[in-house]
Amino acid sequence: MGDFFGTGMIVAEFSTASLYGFINSCLQSLVIEKFGQETWDKLSSLPDVQDTFMTYMVYDDILTLSMVQEACSLLDVPADVFLKLFGEHFFLFCKQAGYDTMLRTLGGNLIEFIGNLDSLHSYLALSYQEMNAPSFRVEMTDKGEMLLHYYSDRKGLYHIVPGIIEAVARDFFDSKVTMEVLNQSEEDERTGKKEHVVFLVKQTKQASKTTDMDHSSLERETLLRKMREKCASLAGKKRGWDLIRAVVTSEKGSLHCTFRPSYPNKLWVEENTFCNAFPFHIVFDEDLKIRQTGVNIQKFLPGLQAREAMLDQWFTIIHPQVTFTIESIRKFINSQFVLKSYKDNHTTLKLRGQMLWMESLGCMLYLCSPKLRSLQELQDVGLHLADLAQHDVTRDLVLLNQQRLAEMELTNQLERKKEELRILSQHLEAEKQKTETLLYAMLPRHIADQLKDGKSVKAGEFEVCTILFSDVVTFTNICAACEPIQIVDMLNSMYSKFDRLTNIHGIYKVETIGDAYMVVGGVPIPTDTHAHRVANFALGMRIAAREVTNPITGKPIQIRVGLHTGPVLAGVVGEKMPRYCLFGDTVNTASRMESHGLPDHIHLSTFTYSEVKDAGFNIQERGQIEVKGKGQMTTYFLLGNPLVSEDSIMGKEVGGPCLYRDDLHSRSKESDKVPDVKTVPGDTPPDGVVAPGPSRLDPIPSFAWDISPPYETNEEISASNFNSRLCVLF
Repeated sequence: MGDFFGTGMIVAEFSTASLYGFINSCLQSLVIEKFGQETWDKLSSLPDVQDTFMTYMVYDDILTLSMVQEACSLLDVPADVFLKLFGEHFFLFCKQAGYDTMLRTLGGNLIEFIGNLDSLHSYLALSYQEMNAPSFRVEMTDKGEMLLHYYSDRKGLYHIVPGIIEAVARDFFDSKVTMEVLNQSEEDERTGKKEHVVFLVKQTKQASKTTDMDHSSLERETLLRKMREKCASLAGKKRGWDLIRAVVTSEKGSLHCTFRPSYPNKLWVEENTFCNAFPFHIVFDEDLKIRQTGVNIQKFLPGLQAREAMLDQWFTIIHPQVTFTIESIRKFINSQFVLKSYKDNHTTLKLRGQMLWMESLGCMLYLCSPKLRSLQELQDVGLHLADLAQHDVTRDLVLLNQQRLAEMELTNQLERKKEELRILSQHLEAEKQKTETLLYAMLPRHIADQLKDGKSVKAGEFEVCTILFSDVVTFTNICAACEPIQIVDMLNSMYSKFDRLTNIHGIYKVETIGDAYMVVGGVPIPTDTHAHRVANFALGMRIAAREVTNPITGKPIQIRVGLHTGPVLAGVVGEKMPRYCLFGDTVNTASRMESHGLPDHIHLSTFTYSEVKDAGFNIQERGQIEVKGKGQMTTYFLLGNPLVSEDSIMGKEVGGPCLYRDDLHSRSKESDKVPDVKTVPGDTPPDGVVAPGPSRLDPIPSFAWDISPPYETNEEISASNFNSRLCVLF
């Protein structure tokens, strides 16, 4: 955090054109701490609002005002209440930034604290040129009441002041303050400030009466004890009123605790010595006529020595922004005055110092020094350190501020780099999410995580699962009669619908080759309802296929589906574009069920039928057929599921009952775990297909399924339609 708002701007509000990032950071902290992260997330959706604000960067004040207005709207809070709350939080925010001790040194009481704010703002302006702080002036009435005059460049933000002043009084001075607006008007005694608000400040101690009474009693007893001891020492020397007078006189300093300065009868300073000791000073009378100047100011502005030179002809008042009259200057005499010379032939000089009124002479003494921020400005003005008096702290201030400016620039660079890294980190995280999404679409999550961690993935044996194959009827004819883009569009539309169904029923998509689509239930996450899931998925496929148009006929396409249940081996094969593949006779048999099926039918093997026969599905026995490589097999057709609506199968029913015993949602929590399957490092399954182990790099010969038509149908399908498709699983 920077010391700009952390110290000097303790009662500052927004500038006329811009403000430093500390204010926006404080506003962000207030919203998050008091109203929650969700409220800030809504505010941060505004244009140009960032997640973090850099301390020394200047932001447009319209951004801050829009955040304040939006916060009031979201919270349904009046602007005055929110601004006062912001004032209280701003004080605490500055303390937390590490400036508690510095703030406490501004004054021993609330009046001194407020009275020193303008001077502190003027000092901080050396390092922060964009700072345009409000101004404050304390006035004590004849009745002893405290009036706080507040001058601001913008209307409507004076509600911040009570929040900060009350927090300062409570924390630093153990007192309670109430503030009442007495007057609010357009500014007429100052220039550049648009609003003048007068507060009546009432301050009361927070300490209890008992504590005050105990403290007073202790002081009274101590005083009486001292008086008795004094009486005893003077008893033998004085009598009566002389004794009392001696005691009271001796304790006078303790009773009054006042300091009376002693002034010489004659000022022991020569005129030349004074002008050399204070080389930058000006004495002017009530008419602003210049009477006396320091030696170095004469060097840079020789015109001041003219007989009728007027101060307002050579200078303009930068701070405080008051009219250039002796009355306005005297009213703000406790402020630090900054004067700027009018553009001369070669340079412009700024002076910063104190105004002192000399009543007997009717003149004002302006003790000042050049206002310089850096050594570069010192050179630009044409000054040297030797031109500054040795007692003038401006020498040290320029050197220290030069170092401070370098530190600020370094901090700015670090914060900019930090912000750039934060943005890059967000982009990297977004790209990482995209990569992981793509990876998880290609491989099971737990397998992908193992590969990301550099671990080898062993082949696993699954005792039971259900595999589904599907293809498009007359796909070869469609390819021969259509443009390639039409085929791609058709398959993309169909596969997108199928992919959505895999998420609904919790099954794993293994592969798509041409028009062939392969899924499995119970792999890679074992589940007891694998057959039920795949059966419902098959019914959903048939419904979804009716929404896909054949580009030749313009009618819905027809698909052929086959299911089989049994054991498989599963593992990752390949290093470039690795795939999670299934091996075993179950894969071949499921392919036979698809190739020996009928258009728009779902063909089940005996093993799949035994898994789903008691689940309420509508199943029709097909009878025995000759299956190539398997001989005679009794197969079945899955016709539907009367217990579940089509909308439930398609995932369109909102709030419907769960389709399966093992809840789909509970399964998602276990998706990151490696399934409990038997690992097979290099065994050979019955069908001769070798499951790859982590250390086995020998190539595995690909295999094709014989899908020649084993039966007669009314549809004319040539054998070439089937032989054109070679299904390779890796």
